[in-house]
Amino acid sequence: ALGCWPDDPQVDPAAEVVETAHAELLSQIAGAELIGFHGQTLAHDPGGRGTHQAGSGAVLAEVLGLPVVWDFRSNDVALGGQGAPLAPFFHFACARWIEAQAPVAFLNLGGVGNITWVDPRKTMAEAQGACLAFDTGPANAPINDLMRARCGVEQDMGGALAAKGRWQRQIIDGFLAHGFFRRIPPKSLDRNDFYDLLKAVSELPDEDAAATLTRAAAAAVACSSEHFPEPVSHLLVTGGGRHNATLMAHLTELMPCEVLPVEAVGLNGDMLEAQAFAWLAVRVMRGLPTSGPSTTGVAANVGGGQISYPGV
Repeated sequence: ALGCWPDDPQVDPAAEVVETAHAELLSQIAGAELIGFHGQTLAHDPGGRGTHQAGSGAVLAEVLGLPVVWDFRSNDVALGGQGAPLAPFFHFACARWIEAQAPVAFLNLGGVGNITWVDPRKTMAEAQGACLAFDTGPANAPINDLMRARCGVEQDMGGALAAKGRWQRQIIDGFLAHGFFRRIPPKSLDRNDFYDLLKAVSELPDEDAAATLTRAAAAAVACSSEHFPEPVSHLLVTGGGRHNATLMAHLTELMPCEVLPVEAVGLNGDMLEAQAFAWLAVRVMRGLPTSGPSTTGVAANVGGGQISYPGV
C-alpha cells in the first residue's frame, strides 16, 4: 500500500495491520496514561495532496481505553509546512538532557535520512535559532530495495556487502548534482524521490552497487552539513543505519566532527523515534508546539495531532 492515498482500496487492510500490531504491543505495557501514535506513512506530498499515515488513533483509543494523540503531520502541512521531520523538538530536549554545551546534530538514518541541528544554549525548542531540521537524502531505503531485489534479504547486514565493493565516483557526483541538495532547508523527501539512484547502479555488480548506495547516503549527510548555522561538535546517529558499519565509516571520513551512535551519550537509538512521539503527545495535550518554521518550514510554530478519547 506504499504510495496509496485514503481513497485506495489497499489502505484499509494496511491500516488494520498497523492498528492490530500496535494494539497487541501497547496492551502489554502497564501504567500508560497516554499514547502517541504516528502510524505508517503511505504517501507524503506536502505541496500537493498532503500526507497520509495508515492507522487510526480513534480505533486504538477504543481498543485500549486510553487517550491517543495521532495524525501529527496534517496541521503542519495545512499551514504550509513539509510535515516532516517531527522529531527535532525532541532532539532539542535530548541535547539539553545530555548537557551538551555547544551545537550538536542528531542524524536519523531510516529509509530517508533526516538531521536536526540543535543549539542547547537556547532555553526552548521553539525559540528562534534553537533548531534547524531537514531531510538529508536517501539513506537505508535504496540499499534495502537493492538487497531485496538482488539478494532476497531485507538489508545489507552491518554493511558487509558494501564493504566488499567499490563505490563509483561518477554516480555519486551525478547524485549530488540533484537540485534537492542546493535547496535551502527545511525540506523533506519521500522514500521514492531518489528512485533514479537505483537505476544508476543497475548495471553494477552487487557489491559495487551496495557500496555506491552506501556512499551516497553518507555523502548526502556531508552535503547537508553545509547548511548548519554553526559547526557541530558531534554527529549523534540514530535509526537502523547506525548498525551499518560501512555507512558509519563513510560518515566518519566525510564529516568534520566526531560521529557517534546515540548510545555513546546514553540514549537508546532503537527507541528514540518512539520516545519522540510519546514526548510530542504530551506537548499536544499541553497545547505546546510540535514543529516550527526552522524544522518543517511551517508559517509559525504549530501544534500537530488529533486527540481521540475512548467512548467519544
